[in-house]
Amino acid sequence: MLRLAIIGRPNVGKSTLFNKLVGKHLAIVDDTPGVTRDWREAQGTLFGQPLTLIDTAGLEESFDESIQGRMRKQTEAALAQADCILFVIDGRAGVTPADEHFATFLRKQKKPVILAVNKCENAKTTQSAVAESYALGFGEPIPLSAAHSIGFEDLYENLRPYFREETGEESEEINESEDFGDLDSIEGQEDFEFQQEEPETEKALKLAIIGRPNVGKSTLLNAIVKQERVMTGPEAGTTRDAIAVDWTYENRTFRLVDTAGMRKKSKIQNVIEKLSVEDSLRAIRLAQIVVLVLDANAALEKQDLQIADHVIAEGRAMIVAVNKWDTIENRNEKLEEIKYKLTTSLAQTRDLPVVTLSALNGRNIERLLDLALETYEIWNKRIATSGLNRWLARMESQNPPPLVGGRPNRLKYITQIKTRPPTFVLWLSKPQDLPDTYKRYIINGLREQYDIPGVPVRLMLRTSKNPYKN
Repeated sequence: MLRLAIIGRPNVGKSTLFNKLVGKHLAIVDDTPGVTRDWREAQGTLFGQPLTLIDTAGLEESFDESIQGRMRKQTEAALAQADCILFVIDGRAGVTPADEHFATFLRKQKKPVILAVNKCENAKTTQSAVAESYALGFGEPIPLSAAHSIGFEDLYENLRPYFREETGEESEEINESEDFGDLDSIEGQEDFEFQQEEPETEKALKLAIIGRPNVGKSTLLNAIVKQERVMTGPEAGTTRDAIAVDWTYENRTFRLVDTAGMRKKSKIQNVIEKLSVEDSLRAIRLAQIVVLVLDANAALEKQDLQIADHVIAEGRAMIVAVNKWDTIENRNEKLEEIKYKLTTSLAQTRDLPVVTLSALNGRNIERLLDLALETYEIWNKRIATSGLNRWLARMESQNPPPLVGGRPNRLKYITQIKTRPPTFVLWLSKPQDLPDTYKRYIINGLREQYDIPGVPVRLMLRTSKNPYKN
């Protein structure tokens, strides 16, 4: 399958084009230059022809360790993954000195380059910008408007020779009536990158790495995959998009997702950070295992607990990863303090798994992945109904529920209706009169009897319908 990298200076519309070809809002789009910082890939189609699209950070002229310099390194890493390069310039701005500089850089890559002039929805703009762009030396440019779905037929025709190289066959003629439409019409879909899996990775364990800004989430992902896959740095808020990376451990495929740091709502001051947090929340919703990364020097602050509470409410299995553990002196005391806070502040999920590690030094990374596999099995646990009801009878005999109007509130039947998380339905005489304390008694009993630590357990109450009523 052709791997197409979308390259250009900041704010020329690369992410808009990426989203359009993928058919989902995966990359964050805003008028602010430099929104994209890490490269990401997803499967897309162009008139029925499948291809792998790589969205990149804007090419910068910095070569130092500044954010711009690190963004350039990310883009160069993306170029190494591509078979073909789509060089995008801004048709409204025309050819800039930066475009000329990057054109020289791209000519040295020894990979085919196709030039696209974006934002060409206006005919007058199109004419002058396209004429000017011939000077970049990449042949006939393609006038495009990613936002308005203009020029995709010409893009397809320019990519056809590379499709033929891949398949060894002539590509089918394009369907002129195919409509890319507006992305707004698909906003209601579950549009996170997890949905972009190839058939062979459908059973990948989806693991999201979340936490407050600057706790080491990106460093942890890099430590797991053993390469500088995402940009890191001392600045808080370096990551903006949720970046998914496939990784295999112990013959099991993981889809690891690095997310933007999540601050309190009151501290979010710009649109880009708001979009980043929404992307992180979507990552939690679509994950199976969530790793909550804490800074060992400031562990379990109020925001950490709010994030954890949201993960539990979503029914995700959660692992608490205490990062920067190599900087802690009184480790036993610190670990006991963290476990005590978890027990008292997140009592609805007992015995949450905790692992201490140093992402920067690569310590205890394998322990984290082993724990993810163990927790995933617990999250998927199913219990036979017959055994559950014998257990329920014992629980009721040991501690009957409170009387209702002087009559017993009989526990009649219990069954597990789903996994991920383990969810049970309990039929009883008067569900509305069962105290929360007794409900916790049943849930805690399930945890202890059937070894379900550290994952959410849901219990729904029902009453049998009276066939003679009315």
